[in-house]
Amino acid sequence: MNRSIFFIALLSAAVFHGGAAELVSYQLDEDRLEVVSGEPIERPLRQIRYAQSVPAPHTEPPLLLTLGGINEELTQKYIEQYSRPGGIKWLSAIMERGEPYLGFIRGEIEKRNMPAELVYLPVIESAYSTAAVSRSGATGLWQFMRNSIGPYDMRINEWMDERRDFWKSTLGALNKLEDEYKRVGSWELALASYNAGIGTVLKAQKKYPGADYWELCEKRAFKNETIQYIPRLLAVSYILSNPRRFGMEIKWPENPQWTRIPVGRSVDLGLVAEYAGLPGADLKKANSELFYGITPPDSGYHIKVPSSQAESVALVLEDPDLPLIRYYFHTIRRGDTLSELARHYGISVNQIAGSNPGLQPRYLKIGQRLMIPAFREPESAGPRQNRVPEIAAAGEIPFAGTHLVKRGESLWSIALAYNVNPETLASANGMGLNDTLNIGRALRIPAGR
Repeated sequence: MNRSIFFIALLSAAVFHGGAAELVSYQLDEDRLEVVSGEPIERPLRQIRYAQSVPAPHTEPPLLLTLGGINEELTQKYIEQYSRPGGIKWLSAIMERGEPYLGFIRGEIEKRNMPAELVYLPVIESAYSTAAVSRSGATGLWQFMRNSIGPYDMRINEWMDERRDFWKSTLGALNKLEDEYKRVGSWELALASYNAGIGTVLKAQKKYPGADYWELCEKRAFKNETIQYIPRLLAVSYILSNPRRFGMEIKWPENPQWTRIPVGRSVDLGLVAEYAGLPGADLKKANSELFYGITPPDSGYHIKVPSSQAESVALVLEDPDLPLIRYYFHTIRRGDTLSELARHYGISVNQIAGSNPGLQPRYLKIGQRLMIPAFREPESAGPRQNRVPEIAAAGEIPFAGTHLVKRGESLWSIALAYNVNPETLASANGMGLNDTLNIGRALRIPAGR
């Protein structure tokens, strides 16, 4: 075998160790890969020659090592876009938003010895928002569709949407990526599968045997979104792994060592936080899959708290004398039906029935008293506030709302305000990502945001 030397940009060195990325020289000899030398990268990315995918030393996590060509061109394009003032401001805000989850996600990636760059995948998937919903209905940090959560221990019901559970969705996403990696043979193709579906990649591999991700992109075996998917990830990884070069200050919080505590009954997280002496908003944010901030009457449900707060929360949950949920008491009047009561109190018929054991909906009696969980204000608070979350069908999210551009706004800042990916917002308005916005221009935004 001829001896070859590959020069590889180790983006993940900065991801996990907080230092500058390194340019490392590898020497390939008799199928053995050894580190020969290392030096800091001082050149822009366009001057770096990517190498063919080769296994990294077993002590290091695998990397997204890729060949130049389309990768280098598109990656550079996205580096230039994201490194402009609007893009840097957007990335800084996204990383600040992701602080509660970064330690947990990074720890899971390290534990599995997966590519370090995956810690940045939620940046391009959801802008690190657990509440993110795409135009096609994909939801949460990792943008799962309703029909894809079955194998990954996530549920959607009248109480919650666990695609928004940072713990379960992270484990599900990493399991999914590992499964797809085993089927398609490379991390690039596993990511393409995550974006376009495993069937799309398997079909492309069958049509072009032996072709890697970049070759399949050049053959237009994927749609444009998938062709640009990994270059976007690499560009974001490069910038966020070298924040000082781009005038950024990124805080990498220590892993708060999240703990899951079984609840076993319905409790209001606001009351739990109050009795435990914790910020209620923090506890609700950690469990943002819950529609009302109230846990389901399910013995298998666990709430997530930092381990440093676990003891105080557990003591509250174990105290039978503490009232941990609020109720309205409703006296049945002539003409009352459960469906009308559910509409008035902003909850479902099943939730009323569950709080009143033995209730027979068809035989309500005048004067009968019902306990109504106080999830929301009654109807007098206004229709938007008492509306039950729509979980029946997640179709495409229409861009039917309107935003009038104000002085100082950019596409990046508007995307951040409406919790939508800037590329998606630009596409919905027939614009380029860095086009100039005129004051007063009407932009289409997701309906209801």
